[in-house]
Amino acid sequence: MTDRARLDLDNYLPYLLNRVGVAMVQSFTADALAAHDLSIDMWRVLAALWNRGDARQVDLAAMTSIDASTISRLVTRLVRMGYVTRGRSKTSSREVVVALAPRGNALMQRLIPIARQLEEAASAGLPARDVTVVKRALRQMYGNLVNGKAPAR
Repeated sequence: MTDRARLDLDNYLPYLLNRVGVAMVQSFTADALAAHDLSIDMWRVLAALWNRGDARQVDLAAMTSIDASTISRLVTRLVRMGYVTRGRSKTSSREVVVALAPRGNALMQRLIPIARQLEEAASAGLPARDVTVVKRALRQMYGNLVNGKAPAR
């Protein structure tokens, strides 16, 4: 038998993050998104607009970690569904700005409480300070990876 490095999945951060993420997406999709024919990526676009206001498509791609070509297709679908509007930027005719439409605002007012309940359910039994530490750590880890701070091996 070869001497391989062991990998305990139950103690491997990427595996744990993925399991939690998949479980949350499945629950949120079943409980809230499916009824509105929304995907999790569409939700992320709507949530980014809800949180930050009008945004250029390129900025939406960065905020949601969705590639630009996919953002374009998602925005097109959300426009057809009446949840967002799309128009040219006032500062550059080459830039596209996306905004929540009134129908999108109304939808987000219904979905945000469900999203918050899911977060509360996922963190049940954890002290609030631990949840704060986990969120801070995850933001730092993301920054490390996207800003090239992760150690190369």
